[in-house]
Amino acid sequence: MTLQSIRYAKGNLEVLDQLLLPAQCKYLQVKTVEDGWKVINKMQVRGAPAIAIVGCLSLAVQINEEKFESKKALRQEIEGRLNYLVSSRPTAVNMKLAADDLIQFANILCDDESLTIETMKQRFITRIEDMLDRDIADNKAIGMYGEKEIISQYPKENQFRILTHCNTGSLATAGYGTALGVIRTLHSSQKLEHVYCTETRPYNQGARLTAYELVHDKIPATLIVDSMVATLMKQRRISAVVVGADRVASNGDTANKIGTYQIAVLAKHHNVPFYIAAPFTSIDMNIVSGDYIKIEERPDREMTHVGDHRIAAQGIACWNPAFDVTPADLIAGIITEKGVFRPAELATLEYH
Repeated sequence: MTLQSIRYAKGNLEVLDQLLLPAQCKYLQVKTVEDGWKVINKMQVRGAPAIAIVGCLSLAVQINEEKFESKKALRQEIEGRLNYLVSSRPTAVNMKLAADDLIQFANILCDDESLTIETMKQRFITRIEDMLDRDIADNKAIGMYGEKEIISQYPKENQFRILTHCNTGSLATAGYGTALGVIRTLHSSQKLEHVYCTETRPYNQGARLTAYELVHDKIPATLIVDSMVATLMKQRRISAVVVGADRVASNGDTANKIGTYQIAVLAKHHNVPFYIAAPFTSIDMNIVSGDYIKIEERPDREMTHVGDHRIAAQGIACWNPAFDVTPADLIAGIITEKGVFRPAELATLEYH
């Protein structure tokens, strides 16, 4: 059984505090949109799909407990709170797309004169709750398509070595995972020889979270520091790199955790296919290239300290972008729940 980062029952939401992993497994109760914004912004929950789900569920929990004077008042609260949640982590597109979809749905419900306020509220909450099941189903489809794609690159082989970066598993989604979902699918088919995960500095999501999931699921794995990738590719046969995405531009340029770009460059040099695994909602058709993706910058302390222990010299300036953009020409394919697409194909696709 995979780990659960999100526990939800109507009116009750708990998220696993990922800042405490792997030392401590503790769930935080989220009762309001403000709580949801804080756990996302502080990275107690992270991963683009999970950010959208937790943000929207925090709204569902809060409005479930509230009374509204009119459908219009409910609609206004929904729109305002969703727009606020989008500001929690601006680079990931999933929260913005979910907000746009839910605001449109709220407008439709509000305009339906046959619906009471309570019926409108419950239908809206149900729409959010459905995100959990849809995300798990999408992740399993990503795993299936990713497995087929990797196998197709090596028709004479039946064992594969995969490199991944950051965390893209059940801790970053509603369950199963995107890039880690591909790895889980290969493992369940007994086609995974080994997975290598980077530590993912400066926040160490690979060392703390991905390694935690891999050990939990008994998947054969080795942790490496970020600066070992070139040597790994030179000395050990790597079948493919599979990473996640926070936002994919319509030309295929992809924003993901800082350090992804350099891995893609190294993969190109060593003739290792480099894949993005992400739900279709991570593709932002409104952004023509990665140059227009807003990159979040994080506090200096994430670089200068490990826990409460300072590791950097006092007085040194820091630059801490949370993401970088991998150019489309370094990407072999984008694995989604709808299939695998070459970057050049994205502009011809319809979002629905």
